[in-house]
Amino acid sequence: MKKTVVISLGGSQIIPDDVNFSYLKEFRKVILENSRHFRIVIVCGGGSLARKYINAVKRGGGNVYHQSLVGIAATRSNARFLSYFFGFDPEWGIPKNIETLERYLRKRSLVICGGLEYKPEQTSDSTSAIIARRLDGEFVNLTDVKGLYTKDPKKYPDAKLIKHITWANFYRMANRLDFRPGQHFVLDQGASGIIMRNKIKTVIMKNVKDLDNFLSGKKFTGTVIEG
Repeated sequence: MKKTVVISLGGSQIIPDDVNFSYLKEFRKVILENSRHFRIVIVCGGGSLARKYINAVKRGGGNVYHQSLVGIAATRSNARFLSYFFGFDPEWGIPKNIETLERYLRKRSLVICGGLEYKPEQTSDSTSAIIARRLDGEFVNLTDVKGLYTKDPKKYPDAKLIKHITWANFYRMANRLDFRPGQHFVLDQGASGIIMRNKIKTVIMKNVKDLDNFLSGKKFTGTVIEG
């Protein structure tokens, strides 16, 4: 059986403001080439679309549950768009639970989804980690920074890229933050716990070329979480 790779594609990479066409075109090419050698699941994040929806619901007095639901809806909207961008038949639809996803994956080597069933304090990163655990796969998080840094590289030019970190140390780092729907960190608290408990090799990166290099067993820029 082909090795399974679960890719969490951040919404910030899909539609940061306008659709990130050149990035997605390159991403599509790399994924389609590598789907001959791997089983690939792409889990789309909600990004700015989700945060705009969540903030509006919050301002209108909506509770955290409603904020989470509208965030999931945004991830599914991004996933449906991406499935059409890849040329998928609309009749396939977007999996909304793990059983449907597994059924699709038995029929083809590439499946695209957004958030699955609602669970408290969970983002698309946690969904990706759960899928990786279920499918015994590796987990790649494609986000808008090149990996995990010592501090926020967007604010601090002297931030250093952490090329390798253990599951336990990453878990401690992630859990210094309080959860909120639509939060923006390289990997959420729920996902950090799942990958640690299940010893899931996880890679954080930004560039599509680095994703291609990783899948090809070549040198890449990013952060590896394991050990």
